[in-house]
Parts: sequence; structure tokens; C-alpha cells
Amino acid sequence: MAHVVLIACASKKREVPAPARDLYLSALFMKSLAYADSLEPDAIYILSAKHGLLEQDEVVAPYDETLNDKSAAEVRAWAEWVRGQLEAKTDPKLDHYTILAGMSYRKYLVTHLAHVLVPLEGLGIGKQLQRLDQLVREDWTSG
Repeated sequence: MAHVVLIACASKKREVPAPARDLYLSALFMKSLAYADSLEPDAIYILSAKHGLLEQDEVVAPYDETLNDKSAAEVRAWAEWVRGQLEAKTDPKLDHYTILAGMSYRKYLVTHLAHVLVPLEGLGIGKQLQRLDQLVREDWTSG
């Protein structure tokens, strides 16, 4: 079984195409990525409202799309699409997933994954940023 980290995309982006891990500029995304890297998982993917599941090195042009503006049916359809992408790269029944994404990005997705950890669940943005700082520090001092 593998450990897979899923990180939500962010609205703040570079103005030119870039690898997905470098495209998103929000503090929450960058701290989520730093935490994901510190976990040394088997894979890290980015959940994109426009592109579905992105590889970190996949070059993406800037876009303006979020799941927060979509209807429940559209979000459900997006989650089904991403589920198919995940099944092509991971094993939803055996792999362990750490999800660093808000409710709209994980709501319909987690029901298809057997082993899920959501370390930032229930926290507002400010508390998420603080918790990520704490988690990265803990990982670096214990590793």
C-alpha cells in the first residue's frame, strides 16, 4: 500500500504556465505542499477544479475556476472524474490518503477511499496555516 497526499489548488496563481507545484501561489497551498513533502509520501497530487488530478510536474496555464462556484451535481461529477484519475494511478481500497483540501474538494471523493486522514478538518484558513507550520516543524524535528 502507498501513501498518497492530495492538495487542493488555489485561486492565486502565476501569470504564466508553470509546473503545477509552482503554479499556485497562496500561502495555504505552499505550506500544504511543504507539509506534504515532509511526509515523504509515495505520491503527491494536486486537486484542480479545472484539470482534475494533476501531477506536480505537469505544466499548467493559469485558469480561473473553483469548485466553490459549482453546484452539488457539478462537484459530484468532478469527484467522479477525479476518482477515475486516482484509480488509474493509485489503489483507493488499499492506499492511505492524506487530504489537504477543503470540504468542496473532498466531500464526494473521500467516500471512494478506504483510508483517509484529513489533518486540517474543521479549521479555518488562519488555523490551517498555523497547524501546517506546527506539523512541518514537528516532522523536521522528529525526522
